[in-house]
Amino acid sequence: MLAHVVLFRLRSDLTRADREGLVWALEVALRNIPSIRDFQIGKRVTFGAGYEQGAPSLDLCALIHFDDFSGLKTYLAHFAHEDIGGRFTASIEEALVYDYEMMGPEGARVLLEEGGA
Repeated sequence: MLAHVVLFRLRSDLTRADREGLVWALEVALRNIPSIRDFQIGKRVTFGAGYEQGAPSLDLCALIHFDDFSGLKTYLAHFAHEDIGGRFTASIEEALVYDYEMMGPEGARVLLEEGGA
């Protein structure tokens, strides 16, 4: 499985119409891009843990899962992604976007002991 991880902070001056347009474009993408297997969005929580210190304040996270790299490429090339991508870029102050090949616990040996080879 492939995870597309987007950590971001929205611009503070976004209008209600801009926010509604972003949500609408997301809903269109989720309905029309068949390679999306799962979508989750969440808000960062903090509780005083040491690792929170010095971390960038990217308060939102979107996780999009695909079966494989081909599914991610299909998503990125889809017309609905072009719309949400443009709206997203115009709506954020800062973002980090990463893609990860995900494995279950059995993958720990490969990734941790063998250096990910």
